Amino acid sequence: MARTIEFTKMEGLGNDYVYVDAMRFPIEDPQALAVWMGDRHTGIGSDGLILIGGSSVADFSMRIFNADGSEGLMCGNGARCVGKYVYDKGLTDKKEITLETASGVRTLSLETGADGKVSLVTVDMGSFEARPLGLNIGNHFFDGMSVNVGNPHFVVFTDSINSVAVYGKSIEHHALFPDRTNVEFATSLYPGLIKMKVWERGSGMTMACGTGACATAVAAVLKGIAPESCTVRSDGGDLEIRCDTVSRKVYMKGPANLVFEGTVTLPVDGEDK
Repeated sequence: MARTIEFTKMEGLGNDYVYVDAMRFPIEDPQALAVWMGDRHTGIGSDGLILIGGSSVADFSMRIFNADGSEGLMCGNGARCVGKYVYDKGLTDKKEITLETASGVRTLSLETGADGKVSLVTVDMGSFEARPLGLNIGNHFFDGMSVNVGNPHFVVFTDSINSVAVYGKSIEHHALFPDRTNVEFATSLYPGLIKMKVWERGSGMTMACGTGACATAVAAVLKGIAPESCTVRSDGGDLEIRCDTVSRKVYMKGPANLVFEGTVTLPVDGEDK
């Protein structure tokens, strides 16, 4: 017998995911569901699937599955949307909530608009780790920085940021990254404003990446390209990032938006199409 579940599609700077309240609708095979739902021709269309659940160590939890079905560790844009989801749907009345992720517990500070709905969310992204790293792809050498902000990133500053679409997949799967990596090519437009394009691990080119913006800001600050508080611009829009080089913590502020909601009927055998 087929089963029907409710879903919500949300986006942060065009980084779109399908959200399911797993407390109401347990999902047996989220990997297969992420692949099917994420297909932009035969599914709902998204960069992946995020399951919202309960937690013994935080107010809520989230699990992230990329468009290829692989499970992610952390998603900044996704975390902001989870904050909007749980507040707007009345699952909490708190404007500061904790969220359990595969990278640890994160704190979300919610800001509401005149309609009482969440419009902006600041996420305490936790501590970062960073080190210079160079690698070769064919005849091309990339002088970049490996940055971990809960998940791995490789940030390259270059005037040719569009070329991440050419080299992103090869860098993602480079031998230096046994668990693969996200890839950002970035350039400084002027002090305090960084432009980036992102290749996300498991999803390919996306319009934005919250952790990618944080990683890019960290790299820019450590290289002396940007101040500790700066703006990172992606194709989907701007995020305000603050990197505290003393505590080595990162804070990200940006929007979260509802796209649409609906129901979908799943087959019994594994919840794939």
